[in-house]
Amino acid sequence: MAGDVLKLVGARRGHFALESGHHADLWFDLESLCLRPARIRPLAVQLAARLAQYKIEIVCGPLVEGAYISLMVAENLDVEFVYAERFADPRRSTLFPVEYRLPASLRPLVRGKRVAIVNDVISAGSAVRGTFENLRTLDAQVVVIGALLVLGDAFPPFAAQHVIALEALQQSRYELWTPENCPLCAAGVPLERRSD
Repeated sequence: MAGDVLKLVGARRGHFALESGHHADLWFDLESLCLRPARIRPLAVQLAARLAQYKIEIVCGPLVEGAYISLMVAENLDVEFVYAERFADPRRSTLFPVEYRLPASLRPLVRGKRVAIVNDVISAGSAVRGTFENLRTLDAQVVVIGALLVLGDAFPPFAAQHVIALEALQQSRYELWTPENCPLCAAGVPLERRSD
């Protein structure tokens, strides 16, 4: 399954700064994941089947790619769909500096509702974490986080800490480092800034 998802995107090696602030040596071009929706739809159907047991009322996806998968999942579950927009503050230099917020017109829809946050691929989970924080301030009940693929082991502890189910079609190994512990920085490998 991980191969199925990753075959749909390009990957390259290097030294990358992710949206979360972590560093990695492998970059996936997730923007290309939904170029042909028919190829990704069977995976969204499988994910929707896994999420059905949680009796969710709304699916929320972080823009950009996560929202596309979320929309397909919501359609399969016949529930409402909302999305969270990305807001970056370049002055913040901590881990997870990016915020995600629902547009004002969608905020009242999630209050008191059972929500699934759905993303395409989660590594450190910057987009999902930001979406979760915003939904929590809006009094939504996030009951499950779903993804086609979870990379590495950085995100599952977040879901466990918040007592939220995590449903992924596949998990795969993936190395992430904080900037101060990055072996590529220590070796002087030039850094390329990307988002995750």
